[in-house]
Amino acid sequence: MTSLLEGAKKLVTRGTDIGARITALEAAAQASRGRLDDALVDEAASASGRAAGRLRLSARHTVVGIAGATGSGKSSTFNALTGLELSAVGVRRPTTSWASACVWGTEGADELLEWLGIPARHQTTRDSMLDTRREDTAMDGVVLLDLPDHDSTELSHHLEVDRLVQLVDMLVWVLDPQKYADAAIHDRYLKPLQTHAAVMVVVLNQIDTVPEDRRDSMVSDVRRLLDQDGLQQVPIIPVSARHGIGMPELRAEISRRVADKQATRQRLEADLRGIAARMQEASGSGKTRELSAKRVADLEDSLADAAGVPTVVDAVERSTRMRAGRATGWPVVAWFSRLKPDPLKRLHLDLGDSAEQLSGRSRTSLPATTPVQRARVDTEVRALADDASAGLGRPWAEAVRRASTSRLPDLNDRLDRAVGGTDLDIAKMPWWAGAVRALQWVLIAAAVLGGVWLALLAVLGYLQVSEPSTPDIGPLALPTLLLLGGILLGLLLHLVSRWLVAATARRKAHAADQRLRAAVHEVADELVVQPVAAELAAYTQARTHLATALK
Repeated sequence: MTSLLEGAKKLVTRGTDIGARITALEAAAQASRGRLDDALVDEAASASGRAAGRLRLSARHTVVGIAGATGSGKSSTFNALTGLELSAVGVRRPTTSWASACVWGTEGADELLEWLGIPARHQTTRDSMLDTRREDTAMDGVVLLDLPDHDSTELSHHLEVDRLVQLVDMLVWVLDPQKYADAAIHDRYLKPLQTHAAVMVVVLNQIDTVPEDRRDSMVSDVRRLLDQDGLQQVPIIPVSARHGIGMPELRAEISRRVADKQATRQRLEADLRGIAARMQEASGSGKTRELSAKRVADLEDSLADAAGVPTVVDAVERSTRMRAGRATGWPVVAWFSRLKPDPLKRLHLDLGDSAEQLSGRSRTSLPATTPVQRARVDTEVRALADDASAGLGRPWAEAVRRASTSRLPDLNDRLDRAVGGTDLDIAKMPWWAGAVRALQWVLIAAAVLGGVWLALLAVLGYLQVSEPSTPDIGPLALPTLLLLGGILLGLLLHLVSRWLVAATARRKAHAADQRLRAAVHEVADELVVQPVAAELAAYTQARTHLATALK
């Protein structure tokens, strides 16, 4: 396929963009794969491949297919155009499923006939020894095909007609007065090809069997039916292949189109536009929407709640208060706090001083997600997908919804690993904690010293032993000042430390909340946002390429 497309690009002539259309349709099919109906995407890929294949073949030749029902005089028309008895008529018509080909001008035709799949035994060159008459060169460059009967009881005939109808550059549909209104040809072929009106001609054969006063009304009735099929621009030529009536006009019409060298390009453009229009209709015309930042934020909030982020943040604050309080509290009683369990250790979130140790457990001990939390997550995911797919055709909207939920089964494990693997940065105490602890010991030492000194003075006074002089500082003796100052300053330092501990705990909790939500953001982005964004990007690509194919 790639080589065909590259060949098509090289063969694009100035003033035409067929190569770009082919490439665009192929790209649109790739972008739509798995989103639009597989049959439609396959048809688009086949159409681009056929167009690329035809474009790299002979540009001198125009392939004209003669198609019709049994008894319509299709083969007689073919013979009349070639001037040779190449196709058997009536009961003598063979039951082969192959088409017959007559070529005017052989240069470059062999590869084209091989691409069409016409066996050599069913090929005739108009300038060969079979030619008993020399005509002008008006038909030079024509490859005329006599297709099998489209209403044949042989399945192989149907398949061959369907195949070649997709390949020929120009179609001549032969109708007859008895079956020109047959739904088999209108519903199966004519109406579906309404986008190919520029490369079609309808022939009403056996006009000699119709009374002259009824011929115009019959042609008008055929016109009415074609108009209903959406083929208002398709010409109708009444002929009698047996008696030669109208054959010059038919030959002139074919010659004119061949001389214009437009039939091949028009057929390719019709194929590309037709399938591109159907893909665009299935895709919808809505513009790609940007993912709503609010929807993403709401989704991440619901995931953070389901992952237990508020619980962890609360545990971080309480654990920091406990640890910092133990480090800065009154040393004599601070050891009692060690009897209380650490909130983070109970959640298996604080196992050491390094991030690797902090995330050392494969599973945390966070509370299980509640049904309410799961319902909120589902609601937010659905709201995000619905908002992103608003205006898109149903297949694309469904693709966006599938993408949004495709990885939700992994959500719980990924969130648990994200929370458990986040460095909460709570093992290291703030720098001032050591200074407070040292000052607490100094104050305790001062109070003990003052107390012992006062006790010693009291004992000496009780024993009526002369007391040594004690220095005074202001109105208080030094021992009293040491005792009271140590106790009072210790209490004051404790109050200040509690305020510092609370502020530190809040700061650590806020930092932990940000880190945890950043981890949840990565999970939401990987499992929900990016899959949805990929579908929207594919839709944008498909829409852009289809617009190019439809130009």
